[in-house]
Amino acid sequence: MYNFKSFTAAVAVAAALVGTPAFAAEITLRSADIHPDGYPTVDAVKYMGDLVKERSNGRIEIQVFNNRQLGEEKDTIEQTRFGVIDMNRINLAPLNNLVPETVVPALPFIFKSTEHMHKVMDGPIGEEILAALEPNALVGLAFYDSGARSFYSVGKPIKSADDIKGMKIRVQQSDMWLAMMSALGANATPMPFGEVYSALETGVIDGAENNWPSLESSKHYEVAKHYSLTEHSMSPEVLVVSKVTWDKLSPEDQQLLKQAAKDSVPKMRELWNARETKSEETVRAAGVEVHQVDKAPFQAAMGPVYEQFANTDKLKDLVSRIQATE
Repeated sequence: MYNFKSFTAAVAVAAALVGTPAFAAEITLRSADIHPDGYPTVDAVKYMGDLVKERSNGRIEIQVFNNRQLGEEKDTIEQTRFGVIDMNRINLAPLNNLVPETVVPALPFIFKSTEHMHKVMDGPIGEEILAALEPNALVGLAFYDSGARSFYSVGKPIKSADDIKGMKIRVQQSDMWLAMMSALGANATPMPFGEVYSALETGVIDGAENNWPSLESSKHYEVAKHYSLTEHSMSPEVLVVSKVTWDKLSPEDQQLLKQAAKDSVPKMRELWNARETKSEETVRAAGVEVHQVDKAPFQAAMGPVYEQFANTDKLKDLVSRIQATE
């Protein structure tokens, strides 16, 4: 049940953070992101804001609050659904329990390559998944890249599927990620992204998993000196707007926002590719050992995950259509 006091407090915090706009835009939209300034998703939403400002002749402004200023993703999702936050760039995993369709692109090894993921998410399947958000008070605007996620660890390196057995691995707060770790024989430890560095440093967890830019920007590589290229997930991230906010906009402004979001995707991918290369160089230069692994045993273990989460005719059809996409 939603806590009204928490909602009121969130409103007060968000209002205090927003402050007074630098100019009198008629519509000011607050957008949340957990990543730091300069991260590709943050800069892509800022780029979208520039497009919106230009195309509305300064009438609409997007203010980006990055680096968890408005809270961790789980909290900002709730605030966005209630209209406290207008826009949000979020990973699909925290949405899995809310919107079943978001589970499918988050399934391990569902995509053959980044190009395959782009083909799927830029087409009818992606639009179908975006549309599934709306009954849950979120309007999907566009998908952003999140790179390939791989495991990193503090002590023992993960060089094979056997190595991960018994290890305490941080995962996102999603039932599917818990099931994935269980299928591999690891002990899943769900926790907010902001707590992972300390947990790695103090031995609360043995490892975690993420992409090159997140490994680098979070500085997890300072304590986790092994990175194993399982590339088990290429799940994209999603840019959403609160349905509460959306319904207050004119159809023309809705279309303007939606088009600006779509137009920000190529820019985001350009930024992502550059950042991914730079992040990999930084991590390797810091002495992190990068391990090539045989992905087949990891992939073979995922059968129970697909059975548990692609568990309706609709979700099975989505999986089949993705796998059939060339």
